Amino acid sequence: METHNSFNEQFEFSGKAKTYSLIAIAVGVLAIALGFLTGAVERTFANLLLMGYYFTCVCIAGVFFCALQYAAQAGWSASLLRVPQAFAKVLPYAAVILILIIGAGLYFTHPILTEETHQHITGPYLYKEWASKAVTTPGTDAYDAIIKGKSGYLNIPFFFARLAFYLIAYSILGLLLVKYSNNEDELGGMFNYKKSFNLACAFLVVFGFTVPLFAFDAIMSLDAHWFSTMFGWYNFAALWVSGLSVITLVLIYLRKQGYFAWITENHLHNMGQLIFGFSIFWTYLWFAQFLLIYYANIPEEAAYFYKRWEPEFQPWFWFNLVMNFVAPFLILMARDSKRSVGVLKTACIILVLGHWLDYFMMVMPGTVGPQSHWYTEIGWIEAGVFIGFAGLFTFLVLGALSKFKSLVPKNHPFLQESLHHHI
Repeated sequence: METHNSFNEQFEFSGKAKTYSLIAIAVGVLAIALGFLTGAVERTFANLLLMGYYFTCVCIAGVFFCALQYAAQAGWSASLLRVPQAFAKVLPYAAVILILIIGAGLYFTHPILTEETHQHITGPYLYKEWASKAVTTPGTDAYDAIIKGKSGYLNIPFFFARLAFYLIAYSILGLLLVKYSNNEDELGGMFNYKKSFNLACAFLVVFGFTVPLFAFDAIMSLDAHWFSTMFGWYNFAALWVSGLSVITLVLIYLRKQGYFAWITENHLHNMGQLIFGFSIFWTYLWFAQFLLIYYANIPEEAAYFYKRWEPEFQPWFWFNLVMNFVAPFLILMARDSKRSVGVLKTACIILVLGHWLDYFMMVMPGTVGPQSHWYTEIGWIEAGVFIGFAGLFTFLVLGALSKFKSLVPKNHPFLQESLHHHI
């Protein structure tokens, strides 16, 4: 294996990685097309929302990683910042895709059978509990006084305005962090680093206030009768753990290709520590949200978990906990596990799939609902859309990485600390 040691050498995106990513995109497009053509429109829209949200969250995690390192003035991570910066460069594409998916899901409508009167009304494929006009129109069979009371917040224009604000703010701040890092490479000095520090602090303030709202709007409003003040931070934990896992997998892949030769087991150990710690944090939020609702047993709250305890979903409900807590806890507990490329890679793959399942359990019961048997709830549409988005993410991120003139921020003030990092 050829090793690329020069900081000035660019990453070349070609060969198998490019070919396989394009094949994966083609698989995803085919799965989406077949989903629509075979009549599984609602299920296809739900999967598009799931993967569009997941794709966007991982890219946001890249921006958050960069901002966190700058705000903390961390030294260990300076030499690997190009990878999360590539995520930041892809975020605008992910944001546009998510907005288009949500827009299409709201624009296209189909007949919906109401639970109370068994009357058919016309509603959108996504966010049907609140986005249908009949739900908020007094006198109709579908009228819902609770949703009408929330209509000042849950209405389509304000909904899109909020989503656009979150995603545009994250994208602009992320691209500015990348710009200042590139300027630092060309000009040297501390001027651009100080600008990055100030911008990172601003991003963390904006992010801290808005990321729960982003989760409330994009995912929690699928079950519009239900709400949880913990849901936003629960989604943040999923965003952060899945983002860390993907960053680590990209680093491992690039090292195997001979790039990022300066990344050692000490850097991977730090990534493993973050993944391990925040997997526990995700579990704490999952359990706290579940236990409080289970113990109180208030019908308005319990309805959310009742849907997810349907026979079709119940095995996935518990398997979600196994993949996102039990597996990383047991695999990454030991110090040597965090320093082993093979073990860390396995844990990251489990977590990437595990948090896909986590999002699946958030999205599917509130959109498609139970279909038949639990083992048919995850089928070819889910697999195809996942593969397609994975290919698209790979293509865009590696393409963005290849545009950097240097694979390391060579004038970063803490670069030498990162290159000699040891724990």
